[in-house]
Amino acid sequence: MSTSTPPRPRSATTSAPARSRSALPLAGVRAVAFALMAAVAGTALLDAPAPTAAPPPTTAAPAPGAPAPTASGSTVSAASTPVHFTGKAFDTCEAPSVETMRAWRGSPYGAVGIYFGGRGRGCPGQRELNPGWVSSVQAMGWRLLPVFVGSQAPCVEAPAKKPFAIGSDPWGQGTREAGDAVRAARALGLGTSSPLYLDIEAYRRGDAQCAATTLSFVRAWNREVRRLGYLPGFYSSADTGVRDIEAQRRAGTADLPAVMWFARWLGKPALATEPTLAPAAWTPHARIHQYAGNVTESYGGHRLVIDRNAVDAPVARLTTVRAGSSSAEPASAPATSSTDPSLSFSSTVSSLPLSSSSTVRSSASPSAHSAVSRAPARP
Repeated sequence: MSTSTPPRPRSATTSAPARSRSALPLAGVRAVAFALMAAVAGTALLDAPAPTAAPPPTTAAPAPGAPAPTASGSTVSAASTPVHFTGKAFDTCEAPSVETMRAWRGSPYGAVGIYFGGRGRGCPGQRELNPGWVSSVQAMGWRLLPVFVGSQAPCVEAPAKKPFAIGSDPWGQGTREAGDAVRAARALGLGTSSPLYLDIEAYRRGDAQCAATTLSFVRAWNREVRRLGYLPGFYSSADTGVRDIEAQRRAGTADLPAVMWFARWLGKPALATEPTLAPAAWTPHARIHQYAGNVTESYGGHRLVIDRNAVDAPVARLTTVRAGSSSAEPASAPATSSTDPSLSFSSTVSSLPLSSSSTVRSSASPSAHSAVSRAPARP
């Protein structure tokens, strides 16, 4: 991965038009005086600090399938509208430099997973990841999948994750870490209705007590993330966490994730055909398949070790409104066509009501790669 500092973009400047040096008629002196006064007043207004808008209320997101929240009782609020992306994404342990992200615009990927918080991250430093990085890569056309790697199952398989095991109060711990996740997301400029994906790595199958503890943690995390106005997503191994969550969904358990990100390294996308999930579960637009891991790719002379993902799910919304825009919703990706997400991908972005992002009942449980394992340095 390139670690060089990208050159800072130069500020665009506009030269003022040349003024006429001809003398003004005496009859126009008064008009000129008034014009000068108006110019001075305009300059003062431009130099004054912009008014600060009150933050939107952090109301809890409705359960999947519920009616979308409304503004003034009639129309869907822009702040409650997740942005949906269909296409390919990559994730890597540490956020690449802006220069690398610019070079990778020539890749087949349109979204990137960012490990924005959590005590269990494999790369906690994240030297590049800050609000400036987020706004810069978003402006390039990238869409963001924010991943939080917090406490892990007590029977987590990866040795590097064992120090981060869930303690004796899983519900309280899940609630506290959800608050940590939302604060970290806000600090990066990720707005409400953005998905926050909880990463629970693979754990030992058949350990009922461990699974129950992890489920309690995950449900509490989901509930609090929803209460604070964000969308809870869940990442794990298809054969452990995802399998357990699907069982809870079938049982009608509450406080489960709105979006499912499952890891099964088949080498090719299979969003709609994952055998541990019912065909209609976490649809429409609520699935991500991590189909390959720890692969090396290079674009524009910048090389990264990544995981490959097929996405049909919500991505982050930025809180900063761009000039000329009426909402914080990101602009559409350059491509305008889409195909079967299990096959090839053309990146598309659209806005959906909150209830459309996941039409299954809310459900969640702990998990991690069980069929696969990451290198110790990876999240």
